[in-house]
Amino acid sequence: MADRADRPYPLWEMLVPPSQFARPDRQLASAAGSRLRFADGHEVMDATSGLWNVNLGYGNAAIAAAIGEALTEASYLSLFRFGHRYAVDAAARLVAAAGADTYRRVLYSTSGGSGNDLVMKLARQYAVLNGDTRRTLVVGFKGSYHGLTYGAFAVSGEDLGQQMYGVDVRQVRHVSPDRPDELVRLMEREGHRVAAVVCEPVLGSGTHVVAPEMIEALLKLRAEYGFLLVADEVATGFGRTGPLFASGLWADGPDLLLTSKGLTNGTCAASAVLVSHRVAAAFEEKDAILVHGETQAGSPSTCAAISATLDEFTRLDALAAGARTADRLDAILRTLLDTLPGAAGVTGTGCFRSLRLTDAEGVPLDAARIQQTISLVRLEGALVYPGPGCIQLIPPLTSSDADLDDLERALRAGLATAAREVGNHR
Repeated sequence: MADRADRPYPLWEMLVPPSQFARPDRQLASAAGSRLRFADGHEVMDATSGLWNVNLGYGNAAIAAAIGEALTEASYLSLFRFGHRYAVDAAARLVAAAGADTYRRVLYSTSGGSGNDLVMKLARQYAVLNGDTRRTLVVGFKGSYHGLTYGAFAVSGEDLGQQMYGVDVRQVRHVSPDRPDELVRLMEREGHRVAAVVCEPVLGSGTHVVAPEMIEALLKLRAEYGFLLVADEVATGFGRTGPLFASGLWADGPDLLLTSKGLTNGTCAASAVLVSHRVAAAFEEKDAILVHGETQAGSPSTCAAISATLDEFTRLDALAAGARTADRLDAILRTLLDTLPGAAGVTGTGCFRSLRLTDAEGVPLDAARIQQTISLVRLEGALVYPGPGCIQLIPPLTSSDADLDDLERALRAGLATAAREVGNHR
């Protein structure tokens, strides 16, 4: 395979087979607002917000300027045995935004996956500090996704090849996200060994909202068994489901909150773990060192991007903008359900939605048919995201009326073609 200069193509593209590398229709060239432009000149309305992380749209000048200023003034500053003002300022901003009554400190990481690894280590060490070395188990939900680093890979509840890659799942358990009784039975058997339960408020794969009954059970069982409750808000944070953080609507806060995607509006490899008062106090009382560190975690440019993103959320009134976008999504999806053969249901909330698609017999479309459908929608001018038996709609919170008009037109045309060509008509 060769590029335009007839040289070997050097890039290993992620999550596609090598036979698909270097396709001109998938070479991204530029981005602005809610639009992506490809190397072949094709432009689409991006209803995926990048990888669900560009919540304020592409090319935000204030965030870019803050990053540039930090790079000029501070270049690189380490958090290994040091602190710096950019990291302190961003941490203070995050604690204030998420709730200083719940959170006390911030740990920086570089991705949602590595942040989940950090959380698992933190929870297990917290148990040791409390004199309970039995607590090594981490519980996740079936169908969940937490990342592809080894710890996060283990707690992810989808079959993504964990056995092939030698992922150690001996200290991990999974329960159904809609079955509180399964969680109760697990705790009755092994609750004394559970260090943490990790919960996506909305499961990213298919945008399934975790039922209030499960959240209620988690809070009740935490009080009974003493495990840490982790809100994995990599995807749901920064207004994606309505509030700044979805767990802010729970009756009681989590012990650890993980945020990543929208944290820097997609501009930096970044995540952050917000640590509750009781967890931070356990480390402070024992003056204990957490053995975790990443070279690029909490760099000045990253932290400047975090602070600027929070500023832009205020300036743009992004949560209100997201509510307007969500209302329009609701209307679009209702129309598709009423008029589109094969439209079988809608899941999700806010600007984090899925349209479920079936064939003529009512069987959910398989992965190949979903990809075909996405390609047809893209030819009509919009990029949507694949999910299990569904397409996912995850537009920027700040999408304009024109953006959403284009998205609706592309969905109508692309899905109508798919109903004929892919065979999902009834």
